[in-house]
Amino acid sequence: MEILVRRIVSEIGKVLLGKEHQVKLALTCLFARGHLLIEDLPGMGKTTLAHALANVLGLRYNRIQFTSDLLPADILGVSVFDKNAGQFEFHPGPIFTQVLLADEINRTTPKTQSALLEAMEEGQVTVEGETRALPDNFFVIATQNPVTQSGTYPLPESQLDRFLMRIELGYPDRDAERALFKGEDPRQRLSQISACVTPVQLGELQSDVENVQVADSLLDYLQRLVEYTRVSSAFSYGISPRGALALLRCAKTWALLHGRRHVIPEDLQTVMPSVVAHRVRDAADYDDQSGYALVERALNGVDVIGS
Repeated sequence: MEILVRRIVSEIGKVLLGKEHQVKLALTCLFARGHLLIEDLPGMGKTTLAHALANVLGLRYNRIQFTSDLLPADILGVSVFDKNAGQFEFHPGPIFTQVLLADEINRTTPKTQSALLEAMEEGQVTVEGETRALPDNFFVIATQNPVTQSGTYPLPESQLDRFLMRIELGYPDRDAERALFKGEDPRQRLSQISACVTPVQLGELQSDVENVQVADSLLDYLQRLVEYTRVSSAFSYGISPRGALALLRCAKTWALLHGRRHVIPEDLQTVMPSVVAHRVRDAADYDDQSGYALVERALNGVDVIGS
């Protein structure tokens, strides 16, 4: 497993320099059967990472550029009357794929954003009263600009909760940026990325996550973290049971990615900001970025061993 992860990280490193940790977090999300939200300023490599992830998984994908005039039918599809057949024929939208790149998802209206809710939760879409299943290994990798920028529509909590993890890329370090200056545009190297995982291997990796062992003492620590978010006055609301299960699943996946068949406290601590920060809010300052500070408070306020 570790060898495969190193190969994947190396492939993605051809186009995204100096972001090994973020790439591993993204892989954790996808191997845990979740959907990924990548948030950062324009030009930080969000779309490049999304394209690279799709290529390295070896799955077919579509990209949708979300704009203010995008309609739900542009995503889901529409029925068109066929005069020759004398009946309506459904034309599937770009959502009928395995990896959907939802580029700048918060540039479109809440009505269009909601078109993804059923697909992300149930793996199916309902159009004109008929439910249609989506392909196996359906993943949404969405990119988002900061909500403080003009022309954005903040994602509602129900939409955010559908994303298993949210990550940020941040600025490159000096060495990575110097390599960017001296080399060609990394986007030109996207075609050089080869698939490292077959669909069968992907399914096996996702199934292996369920076999990672979790000790009762680790579950005690997880429950203390969850309870802290629910009772602390700093939190407007705490982690839901679904959020707690997501945190456990990502911790198990992170452990597996690093060659372990059991979870340690550091696994929970590493993935918690990406899993929980977009699911909690500060009671005093309803800010989209306050979740990271709250996660840090919980990690500092909860003892690993307990009393």
